Amino acid sequence: MATVVESPREYAQLFIAGEWVAPHSGRTIASIDPSSEEIWASVAEADEVDVDRAVVAARDALRGPWARLTPSARGALIHRLGALIARDARKLAELESRDNGKPLRDTLGEMQRAADWLTFFAGAADKIYGETIPYKPDAHAFTRREPVGVVGAILPWNSPMSLYSWKLGPALATGCTVVLKPAELTPVSAMELGALITEAGFPAGVVNIVPGYGHTAGAALAAHPKVNKITFTGEHRTAQEIMRSAAVNLKRISFECGGKSPHIIFEDADLERAATVATHGAFRSTGQSCSIGSRLFVQRSIYDRTIDVLVQRAARIRVGMPLDAATHIGPHTSAEQLAKTNRYIEYGKDAGFRLLLGGKRPAGFERGYFVEPTIFADVDNGSRLAQEEIFGPVLAVIPFDTEAEAVAMANDTQYGLVAGLWTRDVGRAHRVAAQLESGLVSVNTYRPVHWMLPYGGYKMSGIGRENGFDAVNEYLETKTVVIDYAEAPPPDPFAD
Repeated sequence: MATVVESPREYAQLFIAGEWVAPHSGRTIASIDPSSEEIWASVAEADEVDVDRAVVAARDALRGPWARLTPSARGALIHRLGALIARDARKLAELESRDNGKPLRDTLGEMQRAADWLTFFAGAADKIYGETIPYKPDAHAFTRREPVGVVGAILPWNSPMSLYSWKLGPALATGCTVVLKPAELTPVSAMELGALITEAGFPAGVVNIVPGYGHTAGAALAAHPKVNKITFTGEHRTAQEIMRSAAVNLKRISFECGGKSPHIIFEDADLERAATVATHGAFRSTGQSCSIGSRLFVQRSIYDRTIDVLVQRAARIRVGMPLDAATHIGPHTSAEQLAKTNRYIEYGKDAGFRLLLGGKRPAGFERGYFVEPTIFADVDNGSRLAQEEIFGPVLAVIPFDTEAEAVAMANDTQYGLVAGLWTRDVGRAHRVAAQLESGLVSVNTYRPVHWMLPYGGYKMSGIGRENGFDAVNEYLETKTVVIDYAEAPPPDPFAD
């Protein structure tokens, strides 16, 4: 029987001003299926000209039809978009699994969470209030909360649709318009999103989608003088480049960057529960998450026992094809990311850290960007394995003796995104949580990311906050208005 060769899916146009238009260059981006290493889709590539067209469309919509809608009407459109994502969750999840290698069980959940995020921000749209200020008896002083303007949203490749909702939700709720640049590695679900935006009934130009490379489309968006804000999720060195470019017109910025998150297990913890959650926290999404608990600190009195439980749990993780319902973790998203992870694994071996599990390509996977879940024990907290973000399924386990030592080592990093700790001591829980230099600290759980909970980092992990009403504030300007109604004329300061 002849083999049927699947033709790549084609998305030959960009979404600008509510229409599908050909890219200026005529070029496309090839999307690689990370489980097979074959081209499975091609997407139109935007350049500087396309970005400019998208910004013009967003600015026209900002003061045009979008501004004339009531906040409640804006909220209804956002809610409708969330409902459409939920309706098409299976299709979108399968496409995203093909695009970035994440297991279908994960992408299905992310589609529902994307809908939930949009539902939350839809409800926020008509709850943005100013304040009255008792400035003086014969004046009325008040504040208005107004949209910051045109937002450039530059997205990563690890959780595309989820993060689209994180950006679009608060931006649209506040009345901003958006130019969205998806990652060149995973652009497919963004193109499907454009069709849903049209179906939801958004006015033309409110959301524009321009997939392209960072050094062209991303750089053009960051430097565009008519863009008022950049929101970016990704690596901190890229954020630094964006910040330099954004200085052209002092753009507002919010960045969610990397992490090297500490996860601390004290000797009085519920060990079985802690080890189960720590295993998931280290290896979910093939380690391709900013909030992975990649540094596990374990008190020395329970160190050996904890390691045994961790290895037992991690050995049960099923590495497999993304569309297989039994798969726990899939391949890396790209050959480049797999090579990076393998370099760190070799470094860990050369440094003499104790390799407890994994460290190689899983059996039966000759193609695809796969690697086994990997655990190193007795890791030096000052080493590259413990200090640098790997973005792969590599866990560094580090012993500690005292609470003060655990806090000091946890904070000894340039990052500060997420931290977790396990203890039955209420005083210790509050004491350690207060000392950890991290934007999200979880006790007896790990990484409770939710639309209601502000999320963002200290230090090199970012600027600003996603989620909750803190995220809404990132997209607003505060205008102060003073109306003087004193009947007597003011004194003349220049009179004799």
